[in-house]
Amino acid sequence: MPTDARSIAVHDLSRMSRGEIAELCERPEKDLTGFIKGVKPIIEAVRSDGDAALVRYAKQFDKAQITESGIEVSEAEFEDALGKLDTKLMDTLHYAADNIRRFHEEQLPGEMWTKEIRPGVLVGERFTPIESAALYSPRGKGSFPSVTLMTAIPAVVAGVDRPIVLTPAGPDGKVDPATLAAARIAGVEQVFKAGGAVAVAAAAFGTQSVPKCQVIEGPGSPWVVAAKRMLSAEIASNVRAGPTESLLLVDETADTHLAALDVLIEAEHGPDSSVFIVTPSSEVADEISSKVPDFYKHMSAKRIAFARAVLCGKNGGIVVTRDIQEAYDFVNTYAPEHLQILSKQPFDHLARIRNASEILLGEHTPSSIANYVMGPNAVLPTSGAAKFGSPLSVHDFMKSASIAHIAPAGYDEMAEHTERFARYEGFDAHANAVSHLRHSC
Repeated sequence: MPTDARSIAVHDLSRMSRGEIAELCERPEKDLTGFIKGVKPIIEAVRSDGDAALVRYAKQFDKAQITESGIEVSEAEFEDALGKLDTKLMDTLHYAADNIRRFHEEQLPGEMWTKEIRPGVLVGERFTPIESAALYSPRGKGSFPSVTLMTAIPAVVAGVDRPIVLTPAGPDGKVDPATLAAARIAGVEQVFKAGGAVAVAAAAFGTQSVPKCQVIEGPGSPWVVAAKRMLSAEIASNVRAGPTESLLLVDETADTHLAALDVLIEAEHGPDSSVFIVTPSSEVADEISSKVPDFYKHMSAKRIAFARAVLCGKNGGIVVTRDIQEAYDFVNTYAPEHLQILSKQPFDHLARIRNASEILLGEHTPSSIANYVMGPNAVLPTSGAAKFGSPLSVHDFMKSASIAHIAPAGYDEMAEHTERFARYEGFDAHANAVSHLRHSC
């Protein structure tokens, strides 16, 4: 553990038990019991009171004064926000949107594919967009127009009929101006003032202002995660995106100056984040530990406090392994949201990584570029969900239907095998439908 207020926690796996290593891999949101208990009355209030609950909770949680008629952002508010933004920031939003759009357009499946798997038997899939999607942008620790671009663009590219953005209003009752600009740049016309579990419930049930949606995507606090879990029967959410987490795999060839600089990227999100450097070299660990404090003088007091809370606590620091294989094992067990590989030969490590939502290779690919402008989606599975989940994509806003056509030339063979299968399983009508009865009058 750290020896003074400036140090990073160091976790030496050779001195830790299996239980201690497992505890190191636990995320702050693992136990949602308290959050689920807390969101239950919020969900019920939104279900029963609709817009009135949104207004009430905006004041209680966001200190925002809004009215029921002002839950949807007006055109005048859009115009006012766009007029306030610096032209260079607008250029950056357009630059990021262009990269994100190009990436997600490459993900688009064709409208349909078919293949004749046997003579006279044609099978395939047809892809169509879902009808409505809620796109959540948090605001608790700052404003996130980047999240709006990352959620809205794949929805629009997928062809969602009605995409909407949900985001909390500030104390002035207004939505962050850059978030509104991002929504319009992405192609979303409607933005609503609602945050946290309130937003999830509003999209799940619909209110007088907010339309009921089929899916909700976007990162959030454990309150958002808990609400999504409780409302999974009402609204789908494919990407388990909770508080941010990051691992940096650093080998002996890496620039420790860059490792010290980059470990602070995700750490500055705050105490519910998890950030570790993983290295097989104690010398590298010592060098990084000595260099991290140098970068605090370039950060605000708020972000320094956030970073220290993470890097000096049980959810962050430097993990020292016996060798590179143990480093790979730790990465794959942890299954991080962000994995940055710092090495002179980063691709040498790639084949050994099985579980990570995002893999950033090399010294010129920090997660900050990936979070904002690179193109691949930055809404990523957290809390170990990288073991079975994938980044947000156009596929999360589409559905597929299997299609098939059997011509007379393919029917007899299929029918014979089908009848045999059905007789074995005891389904008479299944068997009869492909028996001699099909051709009798």
